[in-house]
Amino acid sequence: MLSRPKPGESEVDLLRFQSQFIEAGAAPAVKLVKKGSRKAANANLDQPPLQDHRDVVMLDNLPDLPPALVPAPPKRAKPSPGHPLADHEDPEERLNRHDQHITAVLNKIIERDTSSLAVNMPVPSGVAFPPVFHRSQERQRMPATSGKRSIFAQEIAARRVSEANVPSVRGVVSALDQPEGAVTCESLTPREQDHQLPWGSHNFQGPHLVTGKGLKGQEAKQEAQTIHEENIARLQAMTPEEILQEQQRLLAQLDPSLVAFLRSRSHTREQAEDKATKEQRPEEPSVEVTGEEPVMPSPASDPRQEDELEPEAPALALPVVPNKEWLHMDTVELDKLHWTQDLPPLRRQQTQERMQARFSLQGELLAPDVDLPTHLGLHHHGEEAERAGYSLQELFHLTRSQVSQQRALALHVLAQVISRAQAGEFGDRLVGSVLRLLLDAGFLFLLRFSLDDRVDGVIAAAVRALRALLVAPADEELLDNTFSWYQGAVVFPLMPSQEDKEDEDEEGEPSREKAKRKSPEEGNQPPSDLARHDVIKGLLATNLLPRLRYVLEVTCPGPSVVLDILAVLIRLARHSLESATRVLECPRLIETIVREFLPTSWSPVGLGPTPSLHKVPCAAAMKLLRVLASAGRNIAARLLSSFDLRSCLCRFLAEAPQELALPAEEAEMLNTESFRLWAVAASYGQGCDLYRELYPVLVRALQVMPKELSTHPLQPLSMQRIASLLTVLTQLTLAASSTALEPSSDSAEASLLATPSSITWTQVSGLQPLVEPCLRQTLKLLPRPEMWSALGPVPTACLLFLDAYYQAWSQQPDLCPGDWLQDMERLSEELLLPLLSQPALGSLWDSLGCCSLLCNPQSCTPAPEALPSLLSLGCTGRCPPLSLAGSASPFPVLTSLLSLLNTLARIHKGLCGQLAAVLAAPGLQNYFLQCVAPTAAPLLTPFSVWALRHEYHLQYLALTLAQRAATLQPAPATSAALHHGVALALLSRLLPGSEHLAHELLLSCVFRLEFLPERASGGPEAADFSDQLSLESSRDPGCGRGALLAQACQDLPSIRSCYLTHCSLARASLLASQALYRGELRRVPALLLPLPKEPLLPTDWPFLPLIHLYHQATDTPSGLPPADTVGTAMRALQWVLVLESWRPQALQAVPPAARLARLMCVFLVDSELFRETPIQRLVAALLTRLCQPEVLPNLNLDCPLPGLASFPDLYANFLEHFEAVSFGDHLFGALVLLPLQRRFSVTLRLALFGEHVGALRALGLPLTQLPVSLECYTGPPEDNLALLQLYFQALVTGALRPHWCPVLYAVTVAHVNSFIFSQDPRSSDEVQAARRSMLQKTWLLADKGLRQHLLHYKLPNSTLPEGFELYPLLPPLRQQYLQRLTSGMTQNGVSET
Repeated sequence: MLSRPKPGESEVDLLRFQSQFIEAGAAPAVKLVKKGSRKAANANLDQPPLQDHRDVVMLDNLPDLPPALVPAPPKRAKPSPGHPLADHEDPEERLNRHDQHITAVLNKIIERDTSSLAVNMPVPSGVAFPPVFHRSQERQRMPATSGKRSIFAQEIAARRVSEANVPSVRGVVSALDQPEGAVTCESLTPREQDHQLPWGSHNFQGPHLVTGKGLKGQEAKQEAQTIHEENIARLQAMTPEEILQEQQRLLAQLDPSLVAFLRSRSHTREQAEDKATKEQRPEEPSVEVTGEEPVMPSPASDPRQEDELEPEAPALALPVVPNKEWLHMDTVELDKLHWTQDLPPLRRQQTQERMQARFSLQGELLAPDVDLPTHLGLHHHGEEAERAGYSLQELFHLTRSQVSQQRALALHVLAQVISRAQAGEFGDRLVGSVLRLLLDAGFLFLLRFSLDDRVDGVIAAAVRALRALLVAPADEELLDNTFSWYQGAVVFPLMPSQEDKEDEDEEGEPSREKAKRKSPEEGNQPPSDLARHDVIKGLLATNLLPRLRYVLEVTCPGPSVVLDILAVLIRLARHSLESATRVLECPRLIETIVREFLPTSWSPVGLGPTPSLHKVPCAAAMKLLRVLASAGRNIAARLLSSFDLRSCLCRFLAEAPQELALPAEEAEMLNTESFRLWAVAASYGQGCDLYRELYPVLVRALQVMPKELSTHPLQPLSMQRIASLLTVLTQLTLAASSTALEPSSDSAEASLLATPSSITWTQVSGLQPLVEPCLRQTLKLLPRPEMWSALGPVPTACLLFLDAYYQAWSQQPDLCPGDWLQDMERLSEELLLPLLSQPALGSLWDSLGCCSLLCNPQSCTPAPEALPSLLSLGCTGRCPPLSLAGSASPFPVLTSLLSLLNTLARIHKGLCGQLAAVLAAPGLQNYFLQCVAPTAAPLLTPFSVWALRHEYHLQYLALTLAQRAATLQPAPATSAALHHGVALALLSRLLPGSEHLAHELLLSCVFRLEFLPERASGGPEAADFSDQLSLESSRDPGCGRGALLAQACQDLPSIRSCYLTHCSLARASLLASQALYRGELRRVPALLLPLPKEPLLPTDWPFLPLIHLYHQATDTPSGLPPADTVGTAMRALQWVLVLESWRPQALQAVPPAARLARLMCVFLVDSELFRETPIQRLVAALLTRLCQPEVLPNLNLDCPLPGLASFPDLYANFLEHFEAVSFGDHLFGALVLLPLQRRFSVTLRLALFGEHVGALRALGLPLTQLPVSLECYTGPPEDNLALLQLYFQALVTGALRPHWCPVLYAVTVAHVNSFIFSQDPRSSDEVQAARRSMLQKTWLLADKGLRQHLLHYKLPNSTLPEGFELYPLLPPLRQQYLQRLTSGMTQNGVSET
């Protein structure tokens, strides 16, 4: 046998193969046909090709030099091989027979005579070039013929008319333009026009198509008449049938486009004739139809003739008659005076068509039919002049005006439009997003260009528009009001989550290398590309910061511009750490702001508008520094050290707000922002040395606080100032804590922690007696909702201060523990326990569900103008009172209360039981039940991640308190199962920044025996009983699900260790989160959280150890020792079984198909893991849970699964592994059979019967151990012809036998029987032929048992050995059908005839 060439062989090997092939004399597999050579092709069409004529490459006989380049002989057309040309046939006649061109009809063409055409010589001139027309020349011509033509076009038309008035030339043109013999509408009467129909009568008045134009005068008329007479004589000699036949022949020969053109011309002519007939009167045979075209087609008219035929335009009705004596009115251009006319009447929109949106000068959307007076300045001379308002396109046009007032007006209107759009005023009245449309049109860079304007008004308008675009006032108000909440100063960055395609393609690349590679690319990108993904980055790339610094420092704008610039800088600082760093490092920007807007001495500012903010303290400037300091501890340290902010803080805090020489509101805000900046710096352990200098001020403020809280009505700004003061004291108290911190490996961090604190416990120990009376006074207002909501964050700040105070007190090693324990008992008896029993507090617990974002996921829908490239919290106006951020929200107070209770219970365990009574509140129980209910998870929008973080704080603190109480109680609490369900749900929902909470949940609540009350209340026994009822059979008690659950409860510490290893979080993030929540201020890196792309743990986190084992086996097959593999897999399966049995709601987010895929990963780890007895029992128990009647309908393998690229690919690997290492394992076989159910994709069954037929011999699972009903495989009947043929092939060839694979044998027999006896008339011919062939082959089978099973199959029955019932005798219909198809055949295959 000849071998084929293989890759890598040379030309010498190919020549050797060719020689061997020629010597063997074998027939070639392919016939080589040269398309270029057709010699002797016609003669040898029917003869087989000769064997010795082969295309052989001979390298030896090739000449040394290439052939000379001699011109090839001319090519001749040759007939095709299949259509030989007869010798006696004329090629011209052959072409004429097949010709379909117009020449087939007009076969005699006479050349046009041009001898009689007049030649117009150019007019001689005395200059080298024609004179140039100037508009100052007086025009002496006819009036303008068109209102839309320019002066130059009118002058040229007048010249043409004057040239056409020459008599000789005019006569020639008239003679040439009028076709001789043509009949027009002017010369025909209506009766004569009726005779123009060529098929209506044989009385023709003259030729219609042939006019003789182009011939000499007399010859043209004579030739046309001769042709016309010949045509009439030929038509009269023909019968109507012959005329129709000839007509069809002509239409078949002519080009269809030409026929369509002639018919359209005829239709146009008839319409023109009808119109002319209707217009003229019977007694007046001739009427003026100037401008009508002749009936017959005529040459294209001259443009000069068209100009002459244009009607005169009506005179304009101008309100003022122009006078030539006026300036620049010597030449009146009426076209340019249209704007002086009255506006056209407003058109009423009668349809639902979309119209262009128009806005007023205040940014209001105007209705399409609104009729406004013209003195409002909303009418202009653009499109739709009758409609009031400006469209976005017209506003963009105005921004490029040369008039600075128009540019400023356009920017002002655009700013108003953006503000109203972000406030949601337009609603559904506009199609699409206004902001998206503006950004796509380049509005961002239009603002940047306007900032470079030289006019101060334009700069001010551009800054205002930039603020309207970037800054959401409601967002800033929300973040300011919640600054004093529990972890309220810690916020997420307002930066878009950029997941580019390159990042998706390179997910496996280390983060450091990706950052190094990505940074140069971002630096090289143009600002337009950056702005498409991130507006802030695009703006920063345009050198916005130096320009804003220039405006502040050099131009010295007004107060509104200064406030707008500061608001824009605050928004830039909230974007990310990178943006805050760029704001800080911009040359002279922060220096200018501190020097000009935070001076320590200034002239007193009275009431009324301030002419300038320069050299006047501004609260917005202090807020900018506070937001910058929140971005990182290094930025805060640089601000304090480089810009002397300590002096500023001392100056603005040393005096009470009413004593500052500023307006009252501005003074309150400046004092509040100063406290907040100090609190942010103290959060890093910085600025604590100011406490000694400002101690008298702080004590005086605390002493007057009860008086301020007793004044009515309460001032919101004063409440914010008091809360900020308490927040500063909280951070200073935590800084005074001398906790022995763990040593760190980082030498810089170790040296930082070794630095002694500038504040001691003795300095802050006297603050608690001053704050506690304030708390008591605020709690008295709890029964009065209106007064309670007016307090704002003051009660929350008081509770958080007491929490920090007792936490720091308990960490003092030199003090007696009895002192703080006794004080805690006093506080609980006098204040906390009476508070817990108040009905007003119960109403707060009851309102949790109404204000919860988890219980109301529809409340966190994105804002109507939300853009992915420009994030905002989406707060349009004030939040509703009954919302998480509303004025009546219970979350801030209850969260701070739970934090205080946790601290007291942790330090004084004797108070734990009394304080844990708060967990029994009905409102809290109902809230927990709603949290674990199967509801849709809220979308991760900027507002939702902010709100959910505060909601998760309350849940975590409540669970921590419940866990502390459960460890001290001998019997499990009644709500332990509910608390465990909430802990499991919270663990899968926690966002980045809450790594400490997730770690603590894994350590305490999730794997606590106290939260599994089923272990002591008959849970394992109930599981065994449930399995016995569902399986209707008894199993070994030691192998049941109950025994497995009991063993899992005993192994709970090992299970926790396993999940702590495989659910480990990033160490840097975990340490930063621990420092924030534990109050370790010197380890806090920033108050800016990581970007919240997704939750910390996936929804299928219970399967993470199994997934890690599968990936390790895929990457490194010999990665882990067998002991670790078995232990890890067993712990993970134990925990999944516990959740499946006792906490099924914890796995509701994981589809059953995904759970099945995770179980299959256990078998793909290695070839020995699934043989372990514990693994076998656990997987069998979990498989039984998946096959329950209430779970099995939800098993959908055809939809995309989370964490899995393709289930068919996974199943193909599973089959390959089964075929290699299963050795007939029944559990392995059950997992192979489960996806083969009839309702799943046919691809899975084709994979087994088409590519892995050898696996059928190992699928020996008995029918009695099949986890699902056999009917799930047999119905409905299979309709895939390829699969049915594979079924039949496997049965006939013996690859599928009943004692090898009883389940699939019964299934294939059922489907083949249903197919061969199906008589569906809708089946295709291919299916019917395959059905008849399969039935005939079945009849001829030598295996009598298989033939009987295929022919006599009745119903599936898993209790029988075969798995199905048989007919004793075939039903009559099937018997008749079988006899009809097998007649003339015998079972041995020999025909009877």
